[in-house]
Amino acid sequence: MQLTTVGFDADDTLWHNERFFRLTQDRFAALLADYAEPGHLATRLLEAERRNLGRYGYGIKGFLLSMIETAIEVTDRKVPAGVIADLIEAGHDMLAHPIELLPHARETVQSIAETHRVLLITKGDLLDQERKLAQSGLGDLFDQVEIVSEKTPEVYAGIFERHGDGAGRGMMVGNSMRSDVVAMIGAGGWGVHVPHGLEWEIEQAPPPRGETRFHALDDLGGLAWLVARIG
Repeated sequence: MQLTTVGFDADDTLWHNERFFRLTQDRFAALLADYAEPGHLATRLLEAERRNLGRYGYGIKGFLLSMIETAIEVTDRKVPAGVIADLIEAGHDMLAHPIELLPHARETVQSIAETHRVLLITKGDLLDQERKLAQSGLGDLFDQVEIVSEKTPEVYAGIFERHGDGAGRGMMVGNSMRSDVVAMIGAGGWGVHVPHGLEWEIEQAPPPRGETRFHALDDLGGLAWLVARIG
């Protein structure tokens, strides 16, 4: 077999996630409407998120801290305590949101697990990612779960060496072109893009169309066929 190990991203690949960030960002805009218009506020928040990735990493907690930081900045340190309290409550709501699997998620992982090693490779807050995996009901299907701070070619090389036959015989499936596809191809493996429709600006990247190991699918329903075709 050319391909022995298949890695799956979690958020917005197996279950919904980004839409909860978008709803909270709308709530954030409403709370700060007296201080900044929505477009300007969104730009300032994205700048804060970029700055803070190295401090807080990915996930809801970093997003919440970036919202609070942005609120302090755009109000010139005059943000009401009630707004901060509402933002903290919004973060708590995000951490408690129910898990809703995306179409074909369960049957696709089950099918591929019959013939290949399957890994879950996700980044974000450890406790939150563990909660979502437990609630998804998919945990028992994976041979190994890796929750990482960043997805780079070097990280993928290490994971597929530990839990597979190297990145050259591995595939990564996900909705992020930057983290799931480009980085995995950089490690020497296959990268499969399954778009979600809502994509965080920080995860965007041009598709590597000249790469023979790049594939794109409309949804997870076509993945088992692709894996079988690669062999």
